[in-house]
Amino acid sequence: MRIDLTDTTASSINKALVRGRRAIGTPAVGMVLTLVIVTDEENAYDAVKAAEDASREHPSRTLVVIKRHPRNLRDRTRSHLDAEVRVGSEAGTGETVVLRMYGEVSEHADSVVLPLLLPDAPVVVWWPVEAPENPSRDPLGALAQRRITDLYAVERPMEALRNRVRTYAPGDTDLAWTRLTLWRSMLAAALDQARAPVSAATVEAEADNPAAELLARWLEVRLGVRVDRVVSDGPVVTAVRLGTSGGEIVIDRPDGPLATLTLPDQPPRSLALKVRPTSELIAEELRRLDADEMYAIALRGEAPEEGPARV
Repeated sequence: MRIDLTDTTASSINKALVRGRRAIGTPAVGMVLTLVIVTDEENAYDAVKAAEDASREHPSRTLVVIKRHPRNLRDRTRSHLDAEVRVGSEAGTGETVVLRMYGEVSEHADSVVLPLLLPDAPVVVWWPVEAPENPSRDPLGALAQRRITDLYAVERPMEALRNRVRTYAPGDTDLAWTRLTLWRSMLAAALDQARAPVSAATVEAEADNPAAELLARWLEVRLGVRVDRVVSDGPVVTAVRLGTSGGEIVIDRPDGPLATLTLPDQPPRSLALKVRPTSELIAEELRRLDADEMYAIALRGEAPEEGPARV
């Protein structure tokens, strides 16, 4: 069910949500969090689709904030809010409100979003494209327990990565880091099998890949060795090589969803290592809402208090 509201208010939107739930026969609110998506019109569809897919695992109220550029003098001088309320099958297993803000109201998006947050529920803010320079100090970011950015979506990812180091606050995370979960799990499993100290390491990836840089920093901290960065044809991270006294541990994924794991004195084996869709990445991030300490370690390249350790 969809309800379109023109030149509306947060109070009217809340009433429309209640009306919509009653119309589809689910008056109770059974959602576990509020997901705020801050995006533009061009990327809104893909972001909402990913959030709706993730809502199958995490039923949530999704608030989509779109700040519209004025098309004429009337739009520039008139501040107003349009909304599209989706409930039932139109919004996955949760409910979605698309907020289109015009004029001065777009400069105070937090005042519109605040009355629409689920009471006593965590808040997550996600910027699918351009994020603010300091997410934790952004008015919308300040409302959230977790703030999700994506270095893959910016024009200069390595420059943005350096800025993330300077502005990091507990609760920040990035989908470039989430994309490494399978790599990290497989590397940890490989080291458990090899049981030999690592003396050298190499990460191979396409040029200026932020996930590869995070992976290299994480390995340097956790293994206490220098990690060489080697440029490959991609896509994304293509191989990790760990040198040990018993031989080389290699996870190689030149393309496609399969990788090859090679351990010393063992035959090569195939591993599933696909490039995951955004909906899976968002669903993973919503499983835990505390500070991502491993991301902070990888981002800053700083060893934890106990010093270098196994992966």
